Amino acid sequence: MREGKILIVDDNAQMLESLKILLKGEFHTITAIKSPGPLPELLSRQTFDIILLDMNFEVGETSGEEGLYWLKQIIAIDPLIVVILITAYGEIDLVVKAMKEGATDFITKPWDPEKLLATLKSAFELRQTRLQVRHLKEQQHTLSQDADRHYKMKLGSSESMKKVIETVRKVARTDANVMLLGENGSGKEVIAREIHRLSDRSENVFIPVDMASLSESLFESEMFGHVKGAYTDAHEDRPGRFELAHNGTLFLDEIGNLSLSLQSKILRVLQLREVTRVGSSQSIPVDIRIISATNRPIHNMVEDQTFREDLFFRLNTIKIDIPPLRERIDDIPGLADYFLNEYSKKYDKTYLKFNAGAIDKLCAYTWPGNIRELRHTIEKAIILCDFHTVKPEDLYLNDHTTATPGSLPHNLEDMEKSTILRVLRSSGGNLSRASKMLGISRTTLYAKMKKYGL
Repeated sequence: MREGKILIVDDNAQMLESLKILLKGEFHTITAIKSPGPLPELLSRQTFDIILLDMNFEVGETSGEEGLYWLKQIIAIDPLIVVILITAYGEIDLVVKAMKEGATDFITKPWDPEKLLATLKSAFELRQTRLQVRHLKEQQHTLSQDADRHYKMKLGSSESMKKVIETVRKVARTDANVMLLGENGSGKEVIAREIHRLSDRSENVFIPVDMASLSESLFESEMFGHVKGAYTDAHEDRPGRFELAHNGTLFLDEIGNLSLSLQSKILRVLQLREVTRVGSSQSIPVDIRIISATNRPIHNMVEDQTFREDLFFRLNTIKIDIPPLRERIDDIPGLADYFLNEYSKKYDKTYLKFNAGAIDKLCAYTWPGNIRELRHTIEKAIILCDFHTVKPEDLYLNDHTTATPGSLPHNLEDMEKSTILRVLRSSGGNLSRASKMLGISRTTLYAKMKKYGL
């Protein structure tokens, strides 16, 4: 192998030499000490993959208490280290006790060389696995923090948002499923991440899924996973989003876009708390907290039987209505300053400020795209602004709700955005109806809504 660092702790000099000779060609580094006394200082300076530890050191001592004591000290210093005990035949009860304290395995005197080597190689693989798991957890934590930084923002201090924040804090510590209702761009994912961050699951993963982007054909594979050979391109086993969210939070965005057949499949998982990968017959338990969100009139959909009532009740233990930005004008100056600070740093324009006219224009605008549109507006203004002050004309805003025929936008993209917004309002947010009215597919409509931040 020529890998791995092994430390042998035994008071028998002949045994130490014998072990060093046996292991010399198998592992990279072999260190031997006769007494466990130097262990704390040695482990503070060096890392080892495996420690071979004798159970008794004092002359005439056979209780194994010394070994148990030093085992605890080693595990306290390096919880991922693999400790293998050297014990005499007949001390099985002692070994069982030591295994409960964190020992991985044991070898008995006299040992079989081949069996000893096999045990040590397995121990080295275990050590590598433990290190990989730790690395992945650290990586996951870093990625989660990066994602949270991207989504974390000033939530607002208006009365309506204070009520939302109060509800978030109350529900976060529970495992109750939460449904977030609000227009596109109103901050539903930000709220969902805040619930997760304040929950007892915050050290585990937050998995967001855009349900509207999943086609019927890919839904089961993406959500439930698949096994190798389940279909043509299934070259390996793959977990689905439910499995990946185990012990964490699964955020089902745009839940109102699911067909009835897909709704029934989601419902089954929520009822049984288990998933079955495509191509497999084995059930896999999942422990997850569900947060769902939609911009559609979900109560009307339940009445129209386009959304299953039983699934609605499963998801809707706690409902949080997120008000649109036009209904909380008091939050606009604070949010604008927040985005100004964020993007002025990003584009190295920290000297920029809003003048009073710019703030007035921001507060007078109706924000059909809500916070997402505000964010993009501020970013665009900072990029294009050539002076120290952001003025009203730097914002490039057209208030669609007050536009008159003489003031309609001449830019094709603005006209398209205005038309889509008008049709969405007249259709009550029903994407299928809106796409028919516009003469485009629902997928195309969804892509254009994403493009314009609607």
